[in-house]
Amino acid sequence: MNKNIVLLLTIVYTFFGYSQTDDEPVLWGQELNKISDTEYELVFKADILKDWHVYSQFTAEGGSQPSELVFENVGEAFELFGIAEESETITEYSEIFEVDETYFKEHLTFKQKIKLLNPDITQINVLLYYQVCRDVCIPGEQEFVFSLNGGPINLEEKTVDERSVILSEALVLDLKNKELLKDDLENTINGTSGLWVIFGLGFLGGLIALLTPCVFPMIPLTVSFFTKQSGTKSKGITNAILYGFFIVLIYFLLSLPFHLFDSVDSQILNTIATNVWLNVLFFLIFVFFAFSFFGYYELTLPSSWANKMDNASSKAGGIIGIFFMAVTLAIVSFSCTGPILGGLLGSTALAEGDVATNLSTGMLGFGVALALPFALFALFPAWLNSLPKSGGWMTTVKVILGFLELALALKFLSNADMVGNWSLLKREIFIGIWIILFTLLALYLFGIIRFPHDGPKQKLAPVRKLIAIISASFVLYLGLGLAKVINLKLLSGFPPPEFYSLFEQENDCPLGVTCFKNFEEGIAYAKVVNKPVLLDFTGWACVNCRKMEENVWSEPDIYPIIKEDYILISLYIDDRKELPEIEQFDFKYESGRVKRIETVGQKWGTFQTLNFNAASQPYYVLLSPNLGVLNSSIQYTDSETYKAWLLKGLENFKE
Repeated sequence: MNKNIVLLLTIVYTFFGYSQTDDEPVLWGQELNKISDTEYELVFKADILKDWHVYSQFTAEGGSQPSELVFENVGEAFELFGIAEESETITEYSEIFEVDETYFKEHLTFKQKIKLLNPDITQINVLLYYQVCRDVCIPGEQEFVFSLNGGPINLEEKTVDERSVILSEALVLDLKNKELLKDDLENTINGTSGLWVIFGLGFLGGLIALLTPCVFPMIPLTVSFFTKQSGTKSKGITNAILYGFFIVLIYFLLSLPFHLFDSVDSQILNTIATNVWLNVLFFLIFVFFAFSFFGYYELTLPSSWANKMDNASSKAGGIIGIFFMAVTLAIVSFSCTGPILGGLLGSTALAEGDVATNLSTGMLGFGVALALPFALFALFPAWLNSLPKSGGWMTTVKVILGFLELALALKFLSNADMVGNWSLLKREIFIGIWIILFTLLALYLFGIIRFPHDGPKQKLAPVRKLIAIISASFVLYLGLGLAKVINLKLLSGFPPPEFYSLFEQENDCPLGVTCFKNFEEGIAYAKVVNKPVLLDFTGWACVNCRKMEENVWSEPDIYPIIKEDYILISLYIDDRKELPEIEQFDFKYESGRVKRIETVGQKWGTFQTLNFNAASQPYYVLLSPNLGVLNSSIQYTDSETYKAWLLKGLENFKE
C-alpha cells in the first residue's frame, strides 16, 4: 500500500435526469475519491435553481435550518476526519430572523474524509438534511449511498410496523389552498439588529467592570505610566491608545474558540434554550458567580500567569510589551470580570441568533468599554483629577452584580422546569424569589444587611440611595404584578407565563383563552362549533412566543378576536413529556430514514415540518375546520400586522 500515491477512483451517481423547477429547486450528485485502501473522500454536490439558496452547516441558530450530514454506522464501520468542508458561501443579515445567515447560491459542495475501521465495509450510507429558500423555505432530505468497491449498491429497506404506519399517516394533513403559505415571510415584522443590542449589553457590562476594585484603580496608574514613561506626550498617547486596542483584541479573541466549538456541532450552544440539564448547569454556574461577588470567595487565575505576563511586558518593550501589559490586566482583573463575562455568555445563549456570533459581538462591546478610559484619559490627562477615589463603593458595585447574577440564574432554572414538566418553579414562586432578591438588594444598599467584604459603616452616598430606591420600586412593581393589580409586560418572556401558576386557572392556555394542545381534538371541536382555527406552534422556552402572547394577543382589539372568533390550538415543540407508550411510533420519511417519535415535542415538531415546511416558533397558521388554509402563515410580528392577519383570515373563512 503506497500512502504517498493518491489514487482517485470516482463513482458518480447522477440525480440530474429530471428538470430543475421551483418544485424541485435542488439537484443532487455525489463523487467518491479514494485516498488509500482505508481512507476515502465523500463529495456531495448540488446545482441550485436561480434565486434559491441552501443553508450552510454553520448558519446561525434562530434563522433557517442548517444543513446536516448524518452518517450511518459512524464510529463502528468508519470514523470521520473532522466536519465536512464546504464550498464558498455567502453570509448576509436576515431582517426577518435578526441573525447572520450563511448559505450557498447556484452550487454547493460538501467534502468529508473518512477512515475505515472495518475493512469489510463496502458501502457508506449518508442522509443530508437541508433547507432551500427563496420567498418560502422548504426543508428537504437526500440519501446518498457510496459504493467503496465499485460493486452494486445494497439498499436496505427500513421497515416499520403497521401501527407506526397508521400513526405516521395521521400526521400528514390534506391541506387545501396550501399555496397561501408561500407568502408567510412577507408579513413578518422587520426588526432592528439584535447584534447592536448585544453589543450595547456587552458595552454596559464593560462599563460596570470599570467600577470594580480590580479594574478602577488601574486606570490612573496605567495612564500615568504611559504619559510619564514614554518620553513625549504624543508617544504616551499613542501607547495608551495601543494599550486600549489590545484590551479590545484580547476580549474579542476569547470568543473565537466558541466559533470553533460551534462548527463541530452547530446546535450545541444553542440547545441551551431547551436542554434541561444545560439550563440546570448554567443556573448553578451563575449562583457560583454570584456568591463570589458577595465576597464569600475569590475567583482568580493562577498568580504565576500574571507574573509571567508582567515579566514578558518588561522584557519585550515596545508594541509587544504593551500587548503583554494588556494580557496582565485581563488576568489580574479576572476575579471581577469573570462573573460578568459568564453572565454575558449566559445572556447571549438566551438571545436569538447564533451564540458564537452573539458572544463575539458582546465581547467586542465589553472590550471597547473597558479600553475606552485608557485612551480618553491619555488624550485628556487633566480628567484624571476628577476621578473618584477607590473605596467601599466598588464593593457595593460587586454586590449589586451578585444579585443580578442570581436573578438571571433563575431564568435558566425556569426553562429547565417548564421544558422538563417539573412544575416546581411556577410563575408566583419565580416572581416571589425575585421580590426577595431585590428586597435584599434594597436592604443592603440602605445599609441594613452586610456582606463579608464590607468595610466600616459609612454615610450612604446619594447614588447608593438612588439605586436602593430603584430596587425598592422594582419590588413594588413585581408585587403589584403578582397581585395582578398591573401586568408585567416589561418583563414579558422572562418569568413563566401566567397560566403556569400555583393557583387553579380556568385553563393552562395563554391569557386564559380556551385552547387545545392536541391537533385532532382541536379540529374536531372546530367542526362542531364551525369556527376557524388559530394553529399556534409554540415552545415553553420560546421568549418571542411569550412576547407575542403578552404584548400582542393581550391587546384589547386582538384578544376578543382570538377568544371568540377562533379555536386556538397550541402545540409545544419543545415539550419533553413522553407520549403514552401506545402513542409512540417510528416515523418513516420518503428517503427511508426512520425517526422515533417518543415525546410530545417530537410529534408536533415533525407535524409542523411535514405540513408547513417550517421549524421555527412562534409560527401561526389559520385553518378552516375542513383544513383549508385561510391566510398566509405568520411569525413574530407587531400588533397591527397581526390584527389585520386575523381579520383577513375571518373574511376568507366567511366567503
